[in-house]
Amino acid sequence: MRKSVVAIVGRPNVGKSTIFNRLVGERISIVEDIPGVTRDRIYSEAEWLNQEFNLIDTGGIEIGDEPLLIQMRQQAEIAIDEADVIIFIVNGKEGITAADEEVAKLLFKSNKPVVLGVNKMDNPEMRAMVYEYYSLGFGEPYPISGAHGLGLGDLLDEVVSHFPKMEGEEKDEDTIYFSLIGRPNVGKSSLVNAILNENRVIVSDIEGTTRDAVDTHLQRDGQNYVITDTAGMRKRGKVYESTEKYSVLRALKAIDRSDVVLVLIDAETGIREQDKKIAGYAHEAGRAIVIVVNKWDTIESNEKAMKEFEKKIRAHFQFLDYAPIVFLSAKTKKRLHTLMPMIQLASENHSKRIPTNVLNDVIMDALAMNPTPTVKGKRLKVLYATQVAVKPPSFVIFVNDPELMHFSYQRFLENKIRDAFGFEGTPIKIFARRRG
Repeated sequence: MRKSVVAIVGRPNVGKSTIFNRLVGERISIVEDIPGVTRDRIYSEAEWLNQEFNLIDTGGIEIGDEPLLIQMRQQAEIAIDEADVIIFIVNGKEGITAADEEVAKLLFKSNKPVVLGVNKMDNPEMRAMVYEYYSLGFGEPYPISGAHGLGLGDLLDEVVSHFPKMEGEEKDEDTIYFSLIGRPNVGKSSLVNAILNENRVIVSDIEGTTRDAVDTHLQRDGQNYVITDTAGMRKRGKVYESTEKYSVLRALKAIDRSDVVLVLIDAETGIREQDKKIAGYAHEAGRAIVIVVNKWDTIESNEKAMKEFEKKIRAHFQFLDYAPIVFLSAKTKKRLHTLMPMIQLASENHSKRIPTNVLNDVIMDALAMNPTPTVKGKRLKVLYATQVAVKPPSFVIFVNDPELMHFSYQRFLENKIRDAFGFEGTPIKIFARRRG
């Protein structure tokens, strides 16, 4: 199910990033630390009243060298396009400024729900000053303090009350949902078009539940697929192409609704830092992943060149060591036939279940090969294991003391599970639990 998107908008220095960090709480610091992925603080997940949502800090959207007012407008436009609900932050210590009114005009035109937060209202006496902000026209202004966390509960109550009802989003379990993510201009739209032309049995185009995305249904060899295509969406041209961070926002929506995510890399321009960031979101979301090197027709595409490029990918994407790599050209359709079987394999492994007795045979063999470590005089005892979930496959290993399960030994067990059962194309999760 797609998560709602909330954007924090306002002129510079009103405390947007402070509020962003406060709303996300500790989630940023407890997110799995993936080697090779630079953290991008523009986006994170947050939760209120058991509702998870994606939170965007528009202060982190840097757009070239444009003057401040133009940047502010462009950042607000991106937020307006992407968000279901907008939090408009003003500085309560400074009163309403001309720049606040500029942002307000933009937000009025959006027809999106806007919740007004008056920041830096750090003591009760200041709250009496909140009434002047009614003149901005967004209804009740909420006095808050990002620095001290005051008033944010009331603000969030109002925000979640505007979340769209996510109805009609039941997915067919026999259908493989996949999407394409990557930097601008890596060839996402071309690849979607090539896939659809190759697989001519197209059932229908249906409006996606992701606002402005289109779900395209297709069938091949008796298997139904749905492509969530946000790739072809182009909005106001250069604003969006000039900020690579925008491609992260696009990717998040596609990832939310996918079983399998195709991470596209441009063979011509090579691997960029942004490729790793985008792939990192798909990995953290627990989706099956296939790495696709597009535009393979533009370079000397022999077996040696392929192996060299694959080595580079494995070095840069160490956290995706389970993901298969496909080399193709969307333009010439060279090697396109290798893609759909890999999507199907990744999807099958993503939902694979292992019987408990078979799993424990593998775990016991692993223990015999490499006995558990001793930490401060105490030895880890592995009692038994069981699979508790799919998409991604998740395993609980019951032990005498979870504190004794070192990361390296957990990684060893994961490798043994992969050796025995494959799981190519999907992350797997392992949790150590004390037996009750």
